[in-house]
Amino acid sequence: MPSTDFQIVKMVLDNVEARLSNVEVAVNESKPNLSRRQDHPLLSLSDEDLALVTELVLQSGSLKGLAEVYGVSYPTIRARLDRVIERLQLAAQGRKPDPLRQFLADLIERGQMNVDTARRIASLADERVAKGDA
Repeated sequence: MPSTDFQIVKMVLDNVEARLSNVEVAVNESKPNLSRRQDHPLLSLSDEDLALVTELVLQSGSLKGLAEVYGVSYPTIRARLDRVIERLQLAAQGRKPDPLRQFLADLIERGQMNVDTARRIASLADERVAKGDA
């Protein structure tokens, strides 16, 4: 048993220090790994696409609500969201989006091309690549 006040205080401080050390370890283990977060697929999206994803979450996943917020039709917002999903899937796989498909999607979104025409163009491009003509 400690015989002096100094020894008692030292024991208490050692105990507190040990407990604080355990708390610090627990806190550090619960922190997200920031280096891993920097590679998150969402961070590969443009600011515009991130805003769309954020608004979708705020609309509780309602595409109807999202279309109303953006002032566009349901099919238009669905096509735009499909494009964002495709980008996320590619980013999650570590691949880059296909520039032709992105261009076609932009034309569709702006109303300068219909979906069927874009699909035919993409299909023809795929056939050329498969044949080695590209």
